[in-house]
Amino acid sequence: MSAPDELFCWEGDWGLPSVDPDCLVLLAYAKFAGAPLKVQKISNPWRSPSGSLPALRTSKGEVLSRTSDIIIHLRKQKYNADYDLSAREGADTLAFSSLLEERLLPALIHTFWMDSKNYVELTRRWYAEHLPFPLSLVVPGRMQAAQQARLRLARSDEALDGGEELEKELYHDAAECMNLLSQRLGTSKFFFGDSPSSLDAVVFGHLAPLLKAKLPNAKLQQQLTSLDNLTLFCSNILLLYFPGGGDGRENAGRKASSPAEGGDFDHVPNKRRKQLLSALTAVGAMLAYALFTGILSVRHVHQRALEASPGRTAADEEEDDDED
Repeated sequence: MSAPDELFCWEGDWGLPSVDPDCLVLLAYAKFAGAPLKVQKISNPWRSPSGSLPALRTSKGEVLSRTSDIIIHLRKQKYNADYDLSAREGADTLAFSSLLEERLLPALIHTFWMDSKNYVELTRRWYAEHLPFPLSLVVPGRMQAAQQARLRLARSDEALDGGEELEKELYHDAAECMNLLSQRLGTSKFFFGDSPSSLDAVVFGHLAPLLKAKLPNAKLQQQLTSLDNLTLFCSNILLLYFPGGGDGRENAGRKASSPAEGGDFDHVPNKRRKQLLSALTAVGAMLAYALFTGILSVRHVHQRALEASPGRTAADEEEDDDED
């Protein structure tokens, strides 16, 4: 029997199986379709086979990093969450997915990555605390730059000027999108009846972080929480498919009594130990580079120590000069 496909994604927090929307979409889709993935929740994208998250390593060794490509791959393996949808429901899935991409996603990027208060106090802090040193100093800023580029592409706006006007426009579009999603969902458990589909995975993946994150600036979050059926929709998926939040803590009590099994320790190493080892590695590498390039010379340090010795005589200095 071949090994299962392996999904690498950002680890969870805030009661979610992952803090990243794309990772949440894939985790939910895999659950809905019954795909037997081996999930690796990590906090270091360099441990991913693609160097980014999410990423899927197939049983044949192929590496996929785009969310859409991973879903297409799962469908080819007969794990299709949309198998029972009618042609009209399939068309609705495409329409609402496009609407979400165009109207809701830009506002989410702005909320988590462009809003200075949210970025400094929540987003950057979370990644800086979970990434190993020294990546914690570099990666959050690079991720923000990537999200800025993604927002420019979504809006076809190179400058992203506008300040408060831009925020007002983005939040207005997002509110309209959420209202339309709320109307389409109605009182149903999922968007197309009693069984979840890819649309449910996409909506859940984008709304759940907005619902659960402790945002200092919660304007968009307040719009979501005013729509009771969407908040209940997210809560039901968490309860049914990710009990305990799915962030690695749901089995903590059961595994605490059996250290040999590893439990959460295997998936989320002790942060202090990880940071200490990373710091020592970085310092060692810098010292080795300094010695190799001549920036730091042991001989010169030794000479300065001898010159500073109180018992050193003029004859000793002349002897050293002769030797040189």
